[in-house]
Amino acid sequence: MKNELKRTLAEGGTALGLFINTDSPDLVEIAALAGFEFCIIDTEHGPGDAGSIQHMIRAAELRGMTPIVRVTNPEATTVLRILDVGAAGIQAPQVNSRRTAEDIVRFAKYHPVGERGAAFTRSSRYGFAGSVADYFREANRETMVILHCENRLGLDCLDEIAAVEGADVIFVGPYDLSQSLGVPGEIYHPTMVEAVARALASAKKAGKPAGIFVSTVEEARARIEQGFTYIAYSTDTLIFAAACRSIVAGVRG
Repeated sequence: MKNELKRTLAEGGTALGLFINTDSPDLVEIAALAGFEFCIIDTEHGPGDAGSIQHMIRAAELRGMTPIVRVTNPEATTVLRILDVGAAGIQAPQVNSRRTAEDIVRFAKYHPVGERGAAFTRSSRYGFAGSVADYFREANRETMVILHCENRLGLDCLDEIAAVEGADVIFVGPYDLSQSLGVPGEIYHPTMVEAVARALASAKKAGKPAGIFVSTVEEARARIEQGFTYIAYSTDTLIFAAACRSIVAGVRG
């Protein structure tokens, strides 16, 4: 279990990924072959559950891409089941307090860092990972915890959230954040520009990489220039829709 995404970010590098909203191992594999370094398998907005995403996680691993899973909620059992089927990390939505952030880390890590339930499932290579102590150390070292800033409440205490030990990335969800700030969909409204800058500053203050959702190549480049290093480029469905639209428009004139 070697989390290359975690190493890339820890060394100050930039990583490019995308959200997977369909229940499709094939699209995960295609994304990896195209050169995306990670995917975020979305169980919050997508149809996947622990059983189905296991196949998407395998597809990512097969092609050398890091599989992150956005969980439906930050509950202990939810986090446990996602990690047990082999996710390299979890991405937790609506993290709006330090306590919530601490709980997520606690649910994702084994003793002495946390209290994740122990079982010899896929994450431990079905017991082939060596001794229990070795596996616990490996999992605690390699498993990533990504926390969403997508609400005014979370933004207002983001310094405290970002400082939580065991949190690896602070991720800005601009569309949900824009709703919470009263400017829905206007992700470059002055209020949002200030909010995103605040979030980035909080992550930097804590020494954590910052991530953000983008929907164009130009936006991705601008966010990287701004200082974001965990770049989630659109979703599989939107990318496919844009490709289809372009083909039909080109053929039909």
